[in-house]
Amino acid sequence: MAAAGSPGSDGGTAVAAGGNRQLKYISLAVLVVQNASLILSIRYVRTLPGDRFFATTAVVMAEVLKGATCLLLIFFQKRGDLRQFASFLYDSIAVQYVDTLKLAVPSLIYTLQNNLQYVAISNLPAATFQVTYQLKILTTAVFSVLMLRKSLSRLQWLSLVLLFAGVAIVQVEQQQAGSSSTHGNQRTQQSYSVGLVAVVVSCLSSGFAGVYFEKILKGSAASVWLRNVQLGIFGTLLGLLGLWSTEGSAVAQRGFFFGYTPLVWGVILNQAFGGLLVAVVVKYADNILKGFATSFSIVVSTVASIYLFDFRLNLLFALGAGLVIGAVYLYSLPKGPLASRSSAGTATQQQGHKATIKELPSVTTDGFLTKMAAKEKGS
Repeated sequence: MAAAGSPGSDGGTAVAAGGNRQLKYISLAVLVVQNASLILSIRYVRTLPGDRFFATTAVVMAEVLKGATCLLLIFFQKRGDLRQFASFLYDSIAVQYVDTLKLAVPSLIYTLQNNLQYVAISNLPAATFQVTYQLKILTTAVFSVLMLRKSLSRLQWLSLVLLFAGVAIVQVEQQQAGSSSTHGNQRTQQSYSVGLVAVVVSCLSSGFAGVYFEKILKGSAASVWLRNVQLGIFGTLLGLLGLWSTEGSAVAQRGFFFGYTPLVWGVILNQAFGGLLVAVVVKYADNILKGFATSFSIVVSTVASIYLFDFRLNLLFALGAGLVIGAVYLYSLPKGPLASRSSAGTATQQQGHKATIKELPSVTTDGFLTKMAAKEKGS
């Protein structure tokens, strides 16, 4: 065995450092693709001419596929022992029902958030949604201060002010440009005010759900896969309830899978598996890298919107988006020496709530990124 400081040891350290650097770059690429692709793909399928699928059914299918995947992973963790697998699920879900019921509230909010994202993206340009949806960082920070008694650094407070200013500028620009948009030569029926209300409520729900989720999972030993199964149970039931109350008669008449195309299935798979993939990837991505990925995904969404949706980029939108990109990056930076020691790591925890899907991531990543990153901390 090579001694410490020996050439062999140095070589091993260099290889490990190179591997970690490579994982970070892969993480960056995955986070950017997840954050941008989900929003762009939803916008694309929702503005295509022809039959439009029911968004409520897509939300339910994403929950079903995600839950089924997590059940399969747990089954593999139990080495294919069906009796041990069933016993584990019964004990974790039924016997410890109080712990399971704790997830009903965030599951309800996430289901609402996922449906609102479809409404928002259907009525807002993809680039505008991507920029405006970063308000979830602001709502997460506020709820973290109120509910978890966390403190923010001066730089983070400054970044939140810049974030709000950037989003406000984008909204002013969009109001001046008008709320109608085109997809090729096909004009789509859209309501900018409906989309704006949907994205604002989605940001509020994302912030509250992420912080609430972090609060109830403090000290929990449950795995990320089990938490997804528990969330999936409530998410599927609540999604079906929402489907029945809003589009029940139309779905009964036209069918659950009405309007589904390969592109629609691609969106659902992105929702179902994208969040799970990001949950694994964020382990290798530091907080600065995640902030950079979010910022870069805004640029990707904007550029793609110009070519896909005839989005018109002007100076005012560029200024607002630039402020948001800068704010996201500043918020993800490590705290300075003036920050209190007790609040160390707050930026990482709060930025972990992003998305879009999940956001992202988030995304996205929105809603999905929020769930998965929060569950990673609770696992």
